[in-house]
Amino acid sequence: MQLAPGTWRLAGPVLLAAVVAAFVSPLWSVGAAILGLLILWFHRDPDRHPPASGIVAPADGRVSVLRREDSRVRVGVFMNVTDVHVNRAPSGGTLRERTHVPGANRPAFTKDSDRNERLHFAFDDVRVTLIAGWFARRIYPHVEPGEYVERGERIGHVSFGSRADVLLPERVSIDDVRVSKGDRVRAGETVLVAD
Repeated sequence: MQLAPGTWRLAGPVLLAAVVAAFVSPLWSVGAAILGLLILWFHRDPDRHPPASGIVAPADGRVSVLRREDSRVRVGVFMNVTDVHVNRAPSGGTLRERTHVPGANRPAFTKDSDRNERLHFAFDDVRVTLIAGWFARRIYPHVEPGEYVERGERIGHVSFGSRADVLLPERVSIDDVRVSKGDRVRAGETVLVAD
């Protein structure tokens, strides 16, 4: 099983504590081992097979936002704790800018999450925003400004629940979007807009 970068920094101490706890309390040891395994499972990073064309979903989860904002369309994907939290580039392009915005940690599925900590990735024609949720306190970027990424390539991950939004190119209308609010999508595979 492939894991997101940095996973062992989170899971390692918990699994080590499970070994140490075995000498003190088998119950505590089992609890720590289960927690460590859950951390590993949460940070799984399966391979994906992006389609040859189109703008794809940046995250696994459920479409929670679909709206027009000024001259562009925003599609937001809420990532539940059971979803893969590795985020992917919706289309190929060069990362022009990456901006971190500090903020609150409200539940990512609420309107209040608009004030949460976030990380913006500005590509050639799309903008991806990773939003930390109430339990997620860490957003990890995997690409640096100036790097070129292919459609579906890993761009970052958020630990323990969050949301990923994609601001589509100006040429895209809300009628062009192939998903609806409430639909389940897969990062790097589900086509949001056909080319």
